[in-house]
Amino acid sequence: MKSANCSQESGVTDPENDSHKEDPRSTQKPSRATFLAQWTIVLAGLVSTIWFLIRVIPKPSRASYPCMRAAAPLMSGFVLYILSITGTIFALKAARRKLKESKPVAALILITLVVAGSFLALTGDEQPVFADSRLLLGPNQPVGIPKGIFPGRVVWVWDPQSTNENCTNTFGDGWFMEKNTNFSVVNTMVADAVTRLAGKATVREAWDALFRHFNESRGKGSVGYADGEKIFIRTNQVSASSGTYDATTFQIKNQSRYGMAETSPQIVLAILRQLVNECGVKQENISVGDPMKHMYKHMYDMWHNEFPNVVYIDSDAKLGRTAPVSSARPVIYYSDRGQILKSSGSTGTPILSDYYPTVITEASYLITIPALKAHARAGVTLCGKIHFGSNLRGSATHLHGGLIAPEKVTTTSTMRTGYKLYRVQVDLMGHKDLGGKSVLFLVDGLWGGSEANDPPRKFNIAPFNGDWTSSIFASQDQVAVESVCFDFLKAEFTSANPYGSYPQVEGADDHILQAADSTYWPTGFTYDPESDGSALRSLGVCEHWNNAIDKQYSRNLGTGQGIELVALNKTLTAVRALDVAVPRTFVLHQNYPNPFNPSTAISYELPAASPVTLTVHDNLGKEIITLATGTKSAGKHTVTWNGRDAHGIPMPSGVYYYRLRSPVTTLSQRMIFQK
Repeated sequence: MKSANCSQESGVTDPENDSHKEDPRSTQKPSRATFLAQWTIVLAGLVSTIWFLIRVIPKPSRASYPCMRAAAPLMSGFVLYILSITGTIFALKAARRKLKESKPVAALILITLVVAGSFLALTGDEQPVFADSRLLLGPNQPVGIPKGIFPGRVVWVWDPQSTNENCTNTFGDGWFMEKNTNFSVVNTMVADAVTRLAGKATVREAWDALFRHFNESRGKGSVGYADGEKIFIRTNQVSASSGTYDATTFQIKNQSRYGMAETSPQIVLAILRQLVNECGVKQENISVGDPMKHMYKHMYDMWHNEFPNVVYIDSDAKLGRTAPVSSARPVIYYSDRGQILKSSGSTGTPILSDYYPTVITEASYLITIPALKAHARAGVTLCGKIHFGSNLRGSATHLHGGLIAPEKVTTTSTMRTGYKLYRVQVDLMGHKDLGGKSVLFLVDGLWGGSEANDPPRKFNIAPFNGDWTSSIFASQDQVAVESVCFDFLKAEFTSANPYGSYPQVEGADDHILQAADSTYWPTGFTYDPESDGSALRSLGVCEHWNNAIDKQYSRNLGTGQGIELVALNKTLTAVRALDVAVPRTFVLHQNYPNPFNPSTAISYELPAASPVTLTVHDNLGKEIITLATGTKSAGKHTVTWNGRDAHGIPMPSGVYYYRLRSPVTTLSQRMIFQK
């Protein structure tokens, strides 16, 4: 991977306004200082344009370098200035001719176009800039109840070889193409993410563990996937709307929406191979798609050529695709009960419920694969926001009222900033058929984006350093993975980023806090998306990292029971933030399985060779057995306890504790032995 070779430059700020107001009737010529200032701006724009073109044309990927991004505003302003002047001159000449030809109406139209065009050129749709906000929850202050085999675990796999640094993502050179996204590398990344998440050696064992934990946590017992159970792979295909594709071939035809950041087809293919080839799931029991969207030819061909019997969901149901079928009755009942959600966003008739497609309601499991993106209405769009497209209305406008910016951040009068406000994402994350049915949350960060409808952007934060994000985030805890991905997006899209700073809006993480802990719900409010009188419980653990360089959470630091970020660095370059071969501190993992019978595995990690003792104690604190003692090497160690004491006598069912002691720390965890 190549890093940016330009030095960081500061952005250009507007000078303070001069309090002196010149008389508009004055005919005095501009001062020498004003004249020099005007020509300095023009010269800076000209130089920036020439420099940008010289640097970027030979290598388009340089466009994301910090120095190029600093030059871009000057260049674009200069180009707009030249275009507006030349356009005005030509249009005024044409209007003058029309007047001479006694055609006043045509002349008036031309003059109107001049004024409108100049206004639009000079006041274009610039990205709003928000100051870098402070978070309600400080660093390493976890709230909520962590979920998963290893509670709160989020696996981050980063491999720059998965993406082509020189991809331009222009029409015909999309990021999703084989030459730009290396499937072989992505396939390995997904396998690494799943096996490390479950703590297993093989993909098959990992999926069995994921299914068993999912079923056990829902009171179904320790059972794996059963033949005939349906699986729906929920993707994000936001660009695939009407008019973006050829209705005959389903190839992309709308260049303005070409190459928007969304779920990578290579990640879905990797998941299909795991489920079908490794786990033996029958193809006809798997469905894939985005219920409200279409399915492009390049995606369908990649999946269908290898797995022809999988059901491919498409709102048009053409060329072998299948249309989603609506449930007979409403499925979700929004917890605001018509107070916030309206048919037109901030206005209109109250919205109380939604129907879902049967591909969701009849599925036993969901695999949720959102893309890593910021969002102009929600701040970020991840595991919660992806389900805006899970209803069949053809639009999600009616859900916008529950976001921080219902009419986008450009309409400040309707913004709902701050904390403890109704957030519709919590209903979606907590509903039994959406977040509650997801066996795996896999955030696609191969090509991270600045906004839902933007193309991918190269990130400047470490370790990306001016390259594509080339990452995958996997977790069983949707709140934990939402927190981690939020931290990445907030660190990248700051007030200095030319592509916008939506994650900086106050309250952009409000839904994450509320999904974790009811303490952060609106006063006197209850989330109950099934409207069955049962309030949501904690959906996972929310926590923000210590800083954007180290990216450490409380379990990494050994200071709390929050998030554990397992970072897998797939490059040969030593990156301090990703140096996970040897942990930075002592870590004692949750045993697996838990509850257990007849045995369980206990893992611990040491930052350096150290004398340690690992013991098991009963509920009264009495020591039962020593599982490990003596000096152990740095790295990860795993031992097994078979539910017997030091004399080999079976212990009764109950709660036990295991304790890791070293000269510098003592850690403990709780486990349940259940016969």
